[in-house]
Amino acid sequence: MPQPHEVHIPYNQAIIRHDFRPGTPDRDRAETPGFWLILREGGLVMRQNGHGPVLPRGPVPVPGPFAVPPVYVGEWQGSPLRAARLIPEASIPAPLALIPAGYRSPILDDRMLTLAGLARQVLHWRDRSRICPACGGLPREIPGNWGMRCPACNREYYPRLHPAVIVLITRGEEFLLVRKPEWPAGQFGLVAGYLEFAESLEECVAREVKEETNLALTDIRYLESQNWPFPSQIMAGFTARYAGGDLVLDRTELEDAAWFSADRLPPLLPPRSSIARRLLDRYAPGCETWRGRP
Repeated sequence: MPQPHEVHIPYNQAIIRHDFRPGTPDRDRAETPGFWLILREGGLVMRQNGHGPVLPRGPVPVPGPFAVPPVYVGEWQGSPLRAARLIPEASIPAPLALIPAGYRSPILDDRMLTLAGLARQVLHWRDRSRICPACGGLPREIPGNWGMRCPACNREYYPRLHPAVIVLITRGEEFLLVRKPEWPAGQFGLVAGYLEFAESLEECVAREVKEETNLALTDIRYLESQNWPFPSQIMAGFTARYAGGDLVLDRTELEDAAWFSADRLPPLLPPRSSIARRLLDRYAPGCETWRGRP
């Protein structure tokens, strides 16, 4: 049974809760073989079988060289689960293959997307915590968690998640969609942005929308969140109602924006793995008419 606090969307632990038990590097049983999450750039190394790609299991399946060495992250289906990142030039021996693991992956299911995201976030932290930013020392693991302590200056560091907001804005039966130039052709999504100093999440929503579109909002309401490992964000999802203003775009951020409705949608909606799509599919006016759409 889903728990009241769980949001079942890729990259949140609820997706893998039944098979994944989180762990920390000091809990690794090095002599016990297990599953592997091996990344190379934007792909996940997997073993091909008759039913599709699966995680490799056993001794480390790729000899490296590694940009980030193997690290234990927990248990998957009762066996150790370890993650590593190859250098971009590393070769992948058959029968392994590199499977696209981005949030638009056409191959991976929600569980594999979430595991790939877990690996991406862990390895990003391991890579960024090798050197103490205060004194240049070499931090060491703190047993029992993912923190690091520098033996030279005794400072402690812990994984950083960067808070961001994303908002579905409605105006009667219409909703606002925006487009960034780097997105696939025809795709529109929701206004989003990072939290700034001395700012609440609700204030961030209002500021980002004002800066990017010139619109004023009312009735800003938090709904749910998504861990977003690209590389290390937490996305807080909101709805809000239009309160005034004409669309004037910040062209450094947006290429286009418009009011849409259930009978007038853009060529592409956000990918189904994103909280943007979840907000649209659940809370946009008329959403029941397109929920099955890719």
